[in-house]
Amino acid sequence: MKRVDVAYVLLVDEHEKNVLLVKNKGPGASYYTLPGGAVEQGETLEEAAIREVKEETGLDVQLGGIFSVGEAFFKERGHHAIFFTFTGRIIGGEINISLPKEIEEITWMSTELAEQYVHISNGFEGLIDSKTTVPYILRGAGRPES
Repeated sequence: MKRVDVAYVLLVDEHEKNVLLVKNKGPGASYYTLPGGAVEQGETLEEAAIREVKEETGLDVQLGGIFSVGEAFFKERGHHAIFFTFTGRIIGGEINISLPKEIEEITWMSTELAEQYVHISNGFEGLIDSKTTVPYILRGAGRPES
């Protein structure tokens, strides 16, 4: 199985009541996720998270700590995915669907409803509202020289 790293960003509105989600066009049905996507070769998790949010939503973000780490096996694709979810805050840009072939909607959703789309397991309800994070630490000099 191929290992795939995915970086997401949890963005909460200024009232801390809603989470920004994107509705992705899927092969069968559309589905909601946090803005984010696959980490490209030579890219840090932070760089990927910031780039993906910009590409999918038009927003510029500043990242906080790690909100959660998860993983899944997608046998049909042959992928072992590791999901790194950062907290973040919007620092610029405007909401805009720049990838209409991939994204059909960008919406604010209540934290309670959003939990079902951000892959929070049973027993962890309320995790978004808890604002718990751990630091993200980039060791070394960053990207290797090409």
